[in-house]
Formats: sequence, C-alpha cells, structure tokens
Amino acid sequence: MSVLAFLAFAIAVQDPVSDRVQRAEQALAAAPDSFQAHHAYGVALDVAGRYADARKQFEQAIRLAPTPQNKATALRAMAMSYAFERDCQGAIPYASQASDVYLSVDDFYNAGEAANEVARVCIDAGRFDAASTWYEKGRELGLREPNISPARRDLWEFRTEHARGRIAARRGDKAGAERHVAAAKAILDRGVIDADQAQYFPYLVGYVALYTGDYQAALAELQKTSARDPFFLCLIAETFEKLGKPDEAKDYYRKALAIANGHNPPNAYARPLAKQKLGQS
Repeated sequence: MSVLAFLAFAIAVQDPVSDRVQRAEQALAAAPDSFQAHHAYGVALDVAGRYADARKQFEQAIRLAPTPQNKATALRAMAMSYAFERDCQGAIPYASQASDVYLSVDDFYNAGEAANEVARVCIDAGRFDAASTWYEKGRELGLREPNISPARRDLWEFRTEHARGRIAARRGDKAGAERHVAAAKAILDRGVIDADQAQYFPYLVGYVALYTGDYQAALAELQKTSARDPFFLCLIAETFEKLGKPDEAKDYYRKALAIANGHNPPNAYARPLAKQKLGQS
C-alpha cells in the first residue's frame, strides 16, 4: 500500500471525527489527483454530516479510479452517502452501477454484495419493495459465482431469508416473518455455512420481535448481538423507547454515536439517528 493510500485509510478509519476532515483536506492538497485522497475526503465529509460536499469528492474518485474495483468502491461510497440521509432512491443508481462494474470483471460475489448493500439502505429508509427487489437481485448475482462452494451458497440463502424475515416484519406480517426466521435457522442448522454467521441470528429474531410488537423478546435477543455494531445498539435503544424507558434508550444512543464513525450501512443508519435522538446537530 502506498503512503498516500495508507494515509487515506487512516483518515477514513482511525482518526477522531473532529480531526478527520482537516487531515483529509491535507491529504488531498498533497495529491489532488489521487483517487484515494478524494475517496477518504468524501468519507470524512459524510461522517461530519456534509453530504453534498462528500458527493463532490466521490464524483472525483469515480472519475480518477485506476481500476474497475476502485471505481466500484467509489460508486458504493457514493451510494452510501445517500444512505446517511435515508435516501434509497438516491443510492440505487450508484449501487447498480457498482454491481455492473463488478459483473464486467466477473466478480459475482461483490456484485451481489453491492446489491445487498443498497437493499439494506432501502429497508432502513422504509422502502420495502425496493429493498426486496435488491435483496433478491443480490442473491441471484451471488449465486452466479462459478464453482460456488456449498458454504458460499448457504451464505446467500441465509442472507436472503434473513432479509425476507425483516421485510415481512416491517410490513406487519408476523406469520410470514416467523416462517423466514425458521428458514434461516434451518440453513444455520445444516452446518455448512461459516460458523460466524450464527451471530446474526439473534439480530434477526430481535428485529422481527421489535417490529411485530414483542418488545421484551426483542430486548432479550438484541442484547445478544455485538456491542461493537452501532446499528444493533440503536435497535436496542429503539426497543427501550418502546418499553417506555427513555434514559436507557439515550444511554444506548450515546454508545452507538461513540462508535458510529465508519462508512457503511450500520454507521449510516446509526450516526444520524443517534445525533437526532441526543439533540446534537
């Protein structure tokens, strides 16, 4: 990795939010034609809440991308910029282009990943039809991988049942959601999928319980999820709100905001929500 690439990575991942924009500006001034510098600056601006400015940087990163993979990365970053504003429709064209770029180099796994990523943006935005369309597309693309392993195949099937369950819950279809929860569990129980996927099952069960009104069950399951994921922390906070416990909710929003410094769907959901709930601009 070049010195500039390392600097861009450090800005995007490690720096405190208060310093990130300034350091990204310095990196860009040192290398104004660098894909990495424009990308890192865009990430820093998004985390700082300057979404329109961030998109200008991602436009430059897309233009300067030296490889198809770099271009797809920048397109996904542009889509994620819209996710910070819960703008599913704004994100879709860029995620779609990213998926097409991956397909052009026969990278079916990442083509499916890009589709699933925007699907998650859409479900978080309350656009359930779009979310369903893109989750199904992600599965279809991912399963096109030549000589796909049984574990990879089950990964796509598990992700899809997981998504179907969450969408059904958001639509108020408790019975449908529970069928998809059972289908996801059956995939895990086959034992073919990578063992680390089991950690996402309490998230599914808790999510379904939250959105179908069983708040005590939601809390019990969501508290089994990772304390290092700001999205899960926000779900717990939202559950405490439903239980009429605002102090506990605010505590979890504070925890989420303290770690929501990345540029992906969990952070794009959690950071603006936690700031809003805590009365921060």
